[in-house]
Amino acid sequence: MKTKGLISEINITSLADVSITLLVIFMITAPMMIPGIDVNLPRTDASLPHDEEGITVSIKNTGELYIDKDLVAVEDFENVLKKKLENKSPGIIVYLRADEQVNYGYAIDIVGRIRKAGVKDLGLVAEIPQE
Repeated sequence: MKTKGLISEINITSLADVSITLLVIFMITAPMMIPGIDVNLPRTDASLPHDEEGITVSIKNTGELYIDKDLVAVEDFENVLKKKLENKSPGIIVYLRADEQVNYGYAIDIVGRIRKAGVKDLGLVAEIPQE
């Protein structure tokens, strides 16, 4: 009776299947992982691309102000933003996400406070209209 020897070849079929499945899952879920507070963004074709490495400032329709996911009082906004900027690389972009119901004057006041904190690059985030 003849015994079989060890197989020295690696079977990578299952490894390839798992890798492709994970790749597809990440491709589907990655666009859904946009950081920030849920605001009803205005719609326009002129939206700037959003970089996850930047800092996101969100203004809800109630006037609540957030830096990334942290609720911030308007009086403390500049100091908190400066502290966040210290931990980031120079030239970081700050993205402003404001609900479309927010008073224009309030949004401009926040833009002024962002500039006073030393931000040079400010991006305005909007949704692309559905066709």
